[in-house]
Amino acid sequence: MSLLFTIENEFSVPVEQEAARYPVGRIFCVGRNYAAHAAEMGVDVDREAPFYFIKPSSAIVLSGATVPYPPGTENYHYEMELVVAIGASAFRARVTDAEKAVYGYAAGLDMTRRDLQLAARAKQRPWDLGKAFEQSAIIAPIKKAKDYASNLAPQRITLAVNGETKQDATLGDLIHSVPELIADLSKYYHLVPGDLIYTGTPAGVGPVVPGDKIHGIVEGLQPVDLTVGEPE
Repeated sequence: MSLLFTIENEFSVPVEQEAARYPVGRIFCVGRNYAAHAAEMGVDVDREAPFYFIKPSSAIVLSGATVPYPPGTENYHYEMELVVAIGASAFRARVTDAEKAVYGYAAGLDMTRRDLQLAARAKQRPWDLGKAFEQSAIIAPIKKAKDYASNLAPQRITLAVNGETKQDATLGDLIHSVPELIADLSKYYHLVPGDLIYTGTPAGVGPVVPGDKIHGIVEGLQPVDLTVGEPE
């Protein structure tokens, strides 16, 4: 089969202790999965079920990069997150079996055009302009699940801008756990290797400007770093 054209970039992420890289297909993001963050966004906590938005694979940027301040916004925010990399197919998975689908974990940033997101929310429109844009999903190298902690609760998740701590919580503060997210998502999608899940951000989100340096940590994983560049 011939193609009219080829895609210029294939997006992939390094894996610790592996020469091969993890190719990225879909990026699922969980909204308001920490109670304190929901409160700071002025909305009630919904513990009944998670909700999602999707970023394109072109959103992927590897940790350590400098990313230009994006167009169309005057309120560019960081959101520090635990990222789950899917390594086995899952459809209608049970919570008790869901972790079998996990290939590994990484630290990530869900960068957000907050003014566009809030404007869309106010009009009950989708968040795509605020969330689903190029170079908005920053990610550090993936650590295989077998090499990471079996209990995802006590690990701290923190973020600093120019050395000043802005976010500080633990993975135990997640409203919906990793197995619960996988089980719920797999009700609606056939999850496959290459799918990433950004699991939500703690309280303390805020704006950054050109020249700012972001440093995020999920305890036990490689940190994620980003420098905000000048607009293109």
